[in-house]
Amino acid sequence: MLSFPAAIKVYLCTVACDMRRSFDGLSMMTEHIVRCNPLSGHLFVFCNRRTDRLKILYWDRDGWAIWYKRLETGTFAYPFGESGRREIAAWELGVLLEGIDLSKGKRRKRYSLPEAMSSPALLSSGAG
Repeated sequence: MLSFPAAIKVYLCTVACDMRRSFDGLSMMTEHIVRCNPLSGHLFVFCNRRTDRLKILYWDRDGWAIWYKRLETGTFAYPFGESGRREIAAWELGVLLEGIDLSKGKRRKRYSLPEAMSSPALLSSGAG
């Protein structure tokens, strides 16, 4: 099981990806389809049409890194769509990798800070 810092963002590319793509091809898809900066340090997840292969691209301080998983049997419950991207929490990525369908689960209501209140500059200044 992978573990990630709580502040990391995970973006799913909701368009099927050719798994022959590597660093440059996936970073191009990150810019043009997911519409994010691939150098941000966040995770960008890509899946093939058959949903049996998945790649995660990220910038690791001094270079690109790819994490790749190929299922021998079964498929991922990957949420394809026409929007180009979907943001999920790091724990949801772990659930997706374990084979659990995110659309069938129901998250119970929890408190979360408003987006403006959770910015690091605001928290470090002691405001609030």
